[in-house]
Amino acid sequence: MNQSLSTQVLIVGAGPTGLTLACDLARRGVGCRIIDRTPAHFAGSRGKGLQPRTLEVLDDLGVLDAVMAAGASYPPMRAYDGATVLGDHVMFERRDPTPDVPYPNILLLGQWRAEELLRARLAEHGVRVELATELIGFEQDRDGVTATLARAGGAERVRAAYLIGADGGRSFVRRALGVGFEGETLEAHRALVGDVRADGLDRDRWHVWPKASGGPVALCPLPGTDRFQIMVPLPGEEAVELTVEAVQRLFEARTGRSDVRLRDASWLSLYRPNVRMADRYRVGRVFLAGDAAHVHPATGGQGLNTGIQDAYNLGWKLGQVLAGAPEALLDTYEEERLPVARAVLGLTAKLHHQAADAKPGALRRGAETQQLDITYRGSSLARDERGGGAAARVLPGDRAPDAPCQDREGAPVRLFDVFRGPHFTLLAFGAAHADTVARVNARYGQAVRARAVVRPGEPVAQRSLVDAGGHARAGYDVDGDALVLVRPDGHIGWLAAPGTPGQLDDYLRPLVAGTLSPAGEA
Repeated sequence: MNQSLSTQVLIVGAGPTGLTLACDLARRGVGCRIIDRTPAHFAGSRGKGLQPRTLEVLDDLGVLDAVMAAGASYPPMRAYDGATVLGDHVMFERRDPTPDVPYPNILLLGQWRAEELLRARLAEHGVRVELATELIGFEQDRDGVTATLARAGGAERVRAAYLIGADGGRSFVRRALGVGFEGETLEAHRALVGDVRADGLDRDRWHVWPKASGGPVALCPLPGTDRFQIMVPLPGEEAVELTVEAVQRLFEARTGRSDVRLRDASWLSLYRPNVRMADRYRVGRVFLAGDAAHVHPATGGQGLNTGIQDAYNLGWKLGQVLAGAPEALLDTYEEERLPVARAVLGLTAKLHHQAADAKPGALRRGAETQQLDITYRGSSLARDERGGGAAARVLPGDRAPDAPCQDREGAPVRLFDVFRGPHFTLLAFGAAHADTVARVNARYGQAVRARAVVRPGEPVAQRSLVDAGGHARAGYDVDGDALVLVRPDGHIGWLAAPGTPGQLDDYLRPLVAGTLSPAGEA
């Protein structure tokens, strides 16, 4: 058995969660390996909807342009009874971008394509997925984790500071830890899901047979391909072969349509909706994320997106601790993410049962599925040091809004442009903080990047942002002088009015290792 060189983080599972975490760690200079036991990359569209908040994460990771070019808006749904058209409707009402929400609409993109784009981004950081590599055991001690991997040519032992189980609902890591996975499997709501070519249907619509025997049948066109995702409910204990011929027979029997020909399935699977979550996300130096920590019904498009959010929350915390911050910071991963998963599970279960019961409007989606309102209010990392007054609309723990501003030359710059990267961002509002920006940048260098946010007509320094339309102050609910610290994952960590550098230092002490020296301009 070979003993490999150590790595800082070993990620088990190369789905969207594991890939997002690997991208986030790699851009921080954290040494990581990402393994997957499958011999080839996943070729299906198990998940196909990227929510607005996920698009913001992908913006920060530098992959959004490629994702937007590959994806498409959700098409309208056309309902049929056999060959009779019942009418068209939309699942998602299109929304226009606003100053604080630049990507307000869900994007349709097959999971395999999203993973492909994340792998390409990861490769730019010099990291590649190690396929046909299976975790078969691990032990941990106070200093790290020793993992045993099985791969062609024999076994390998890897020493890592931390191990992340992003290995799906049947997670080996979770089971090896003995972590509970409470909930239920909705066996009565089984379905066949897969990607097929379909002759006889246009690709401008999502085709649905809501009155089909056994439950609604649907074919959704996947952008950038000539395939549809098919979903056919399988009530009771009905058995079905996972072949395109069997799917064709099932489709005809359910819909009465023999004029639609299904062929060339690239992926077929028997899907059993689960509503389950782990009772812990951390055991020592081992963490659970994505489906390994929570599994959701497909309704609402939340599972893939929630896993990406897990990775985004955990990534910056691992980076800070590996750079020397206190390890207690890692406890906040479970503190913040477990309640979110619980709430999302409640939402997806409700949506699933509404759809199964064919309730009116059950397929329509609104703001509740966009994940823009996910907050860490009440977290130990959410600190508000504003004095008294009326209740604020924006609180520490909330998602940090975007806003269009200008630089000192008048060129447009968004707050999301300023946030992009692995650093904290300090927004300094008001003339009282003329010296704060220079002090913070000198003290923390690349770890915390401070920007003055000034009104038109106020003095403009080199790193100032001119809030020409007042959108930054409106978005952060700031009137006078204030300091706003945005975490690397785009949530507000600390708010103070008027605020002092000393208060900021006190907040950052357990998050940023030591006193850092300048490392150049942002």
